[in-house]
This record gives sequence, C-alpha cells and structure tokens, in this order.
Amino acid sequence: MNDHDIRFMQRALELARKGIGLASPNPTVGCVIVNTGHIVGEGFHQFGWRDHAEIVALKTAGEKARGATAYVTLEPCNHTGRTGPCTQALIKAGVARVVAATRDPNPKVSGGGLEALRSAHLDSETGVCESEAQQLNQGFACWILTGRPAVTLKSALTLDGQLALPSSSKGKKLEWITSQESRAEVHRMRHASDALLTGIGTILADDPFLTDRSGLPRRRQLLRVILDTHLRLPSSSRIVKSANDDLLVITAAPLNSSKSRRLQNAGVELLRMPRSEGQLDLKFTLDELGRREILTVLLEAGPRLNGAALAGSLVDRLVLFYAPKIAGHSKVPFSLTKSRPALQPLTISFQQFGPDFATDLLLHNYFDR
Repeated sequence: MNDHDIRFMQRALELARKGIGLASPNPTVGCVIVNTGHIVGEGFHQFGWRDHAEIVALKTAGEKARGATAYVTLEPCNHTGRTGPCTQALIKAGVARVVAATRDPNPKVSGGGLEALRSAHLDSETGVCESEAQQLNQGFACWILTGRPAVTLKSALTLDGQLALPSSSKGKKLEWITSQESRAEVHRMRHASDALLTGIGTILADDPFLTDRSGLPRRRQLLRVILDTHLRLPSSSRIVKSANDDLLVITAAPLNSSKSRRLQNAGVELLRMPRSEGQLDLKFTLDELGRREILTVLLEAGPRLNGAALAGSLVDRLVLFYAPKIAGHSKVPFSLTKSRPALQPLTISFQQFGPDFATDLLLHNYFDR
C-alpha cells in the first residue's frame, strides 16, 4: 500500500458513491484502471445497466488494461449471476494487479474472488480505504447475511433531548428543530435508503410527506412504510394523497373494512401482521422488507418506535442531529423503552451542519461477521 494506492482508491470510492440510489439491491461499487500512473478506465455499478463496475471500467480502458492495476471498492465476484464473473474478465483483459478495498461479505464471493485472481498469477491485495468502503455497503452486508435491511435511526433533537418544540398557539404550524443544512443532509440520507419507516404517531402529529427531495437520481422510489396497529391513517393525510405505489402500511386491523378499502383505492398497500405483546412486531416488519429486497431502512419515528428498535437491538447506525435550542419540557423524549440498553458503538463521528451538529454512531459492522 502506498500513496498512489490510496489516491486511486479514493477515486474509486467517489465513483462508487455515484451509484447510491442506483445499485440496490446490488452493492455500491466503483472501479479505476490505472496504467503507468494514469487512469485509463473507470466506472461504477448501476443495477439497470447490469455491468459491474469492473466491466464498465475495462470497457473504457480497452487494450490499455493490459498490464494495468485495477482499484475496486469491493472484492471482484467469482460466480455467475446476472452477469459473468468479474475475476475472469480482469484476467482475460490482462490486468496485472488488483487492489480491493474490502472483501465481499457475500458468502458466495468472500475470499473466492481474490483467490481466483491469485491462482491466475495476478498480484491481488485488499485493505486500502477499507473502512470507507465498508461504510458504503453496510446495508448490502446486513441483507446478504441476515435477510433483513440495515436500520439507521435518525432523529432531530433539542439540546435537552426533545423531539419537538412547544407550540405557542393552537393550530400553529410546527417549528423545525434543526436548520436547513441539517434537513438537506436528511434528504441525502433518504436518498441513500431503500425505505423509510415510521409510526402512525408521527403521521398524526406532523402530517409529513416523508419523501426523498434530494433531487438526486434513484432507480426505484423510496418506499414509505408506516406501522399503524389500529389503522388510524387518515385518507386525507399528505402521505396518502401523495401515494404512488410507494406507501406500505402494516397493521393488525382487518383488511376488509370500509377504511381499508378507501386507503387501498388511494394507492396504499396494506399488510396485516399479528401483534406481539400488543404491538406490531418490528423484527417481522424488517424481515418482510428484506424479502422485498430492501437493503437499507431509515427510521424516522417517535419515542415509542425509537425505544422498541433500540431495545430490540435492531438499530445498526444511530444519527442524531442536535440544534442549539432548548425545548424546556419533557413531553416528547427521544426514546421510551422499559429496558435501557447500553450502546457500544464501534465508531463515533461528529459533523456540523449550519448551527447544528450531528453525532453518527455505527453499532454493527456486518463485514466483521
């Protein structure tokens, strides 16, 4: 590993990030082909284009790939799926060296891709910018190993830990807690997610759209999922009025009522789920989303759902945006749960957004499993 390896892998990571919102349910991958110190080919994966990042880069490099080094953010695959093995394409192109940022968590691939390259006498190694590459694909790693999506719990808080500011007058529009810069970052987080999950309490309190308004391209719509035990979702709510085959409501209520039919006629998909201890089963919900090839879920909810997710150890990443404001009450705390699980984050980072700051805690790393 040297400065050149890091520089070219950083470029491969830049390319991989262009695939956010476009690669799922495949991993997000970028590739750079370098010959005599110059980039001769590069590419990133988009699910709709089929070709993996290595193939896109090899096609742009052409004959210049012979004797070159390929920098790829994820171990090249060595099996046939929608496309042929990338390892064989690299070998056939005459690439001399392959640097992978991290191994592939997929049991069908893990270690096998690098082994195939070494068997063909290619110099192959891994570990360059590893943590950055793993961060890009925690959702894929979680899904491929557990069958459920990775969950990021996001909340906007006052400095005294409240999810809402007091309203000065009845019927007044709710005041944003965080700044425009923080809200823009939240939309980027929504763009990087396959689904957004919330509870009916949030819908009734805020009447939100819960859409991705980042303006960035995505292959499939953000799936908006609401847990609504008694089916209290108003047909007049903004989230229902904006439904376009992207709204799933999970409920314990009968699906043959007039209320159910009104919602279904408005384009809402209803899924009936049995209750566990009087509540909808959050793990069942995540398993169902996994069956739908949802790799990443952004949880934007209230105290009860936040508490249930944390108590069930179902949160993989926790992102809290703090605004320099004091609510002065304890009516809407961040989390309500009977148990108080002690969090043991693997990494903690901080970032400022306008006047706000965000703390980002990684709770599970599925590449280590």
